[in-house]
Amino acid sequence: MNLIELIRSVSDVMDALGVAIVSLGVLWGICIFIKDLITQSSDIAYKAFRIQIVRSLILGLEILVAGDVIRTVAISPSLTSVAVLGAIVLIRCFLSWSLTLEIDGRWPWQAPPKA
Repeated sequence: MNLIELIRSVSDVMDALGVAIVSLGVLWGICIFIKDLITQSSDIAYKAFRIQIVRSLILGLEILVAGDVIRTVAISPSLTSVAVLGAIVLIRCFLSWSLTLEIDGRWPWQAPPKA
């Protein structure tokens, strides 16, 4: 196995890991949601479910971006692939920021509210 094949394998594993994190996070969120529905109000259960899903989406997106960066930089560093990577990273960053806003009620660069 040469270096390019190893790097491709690493980026494929990172892609699979990102998908697995999102999938398992949603499944875990469903389990917690069902448990919370039994023990708490539906409003609290729903909010916890949303937070769990958003957290797993953010983490999965970060790992998917890392896999894309590795693949683009190490395997096919052409101008077209770098431009596509840039667009993907911009879209995923916007999604991460939007999801963070959804959870915290503030943009990632804003200071947390003082208690």
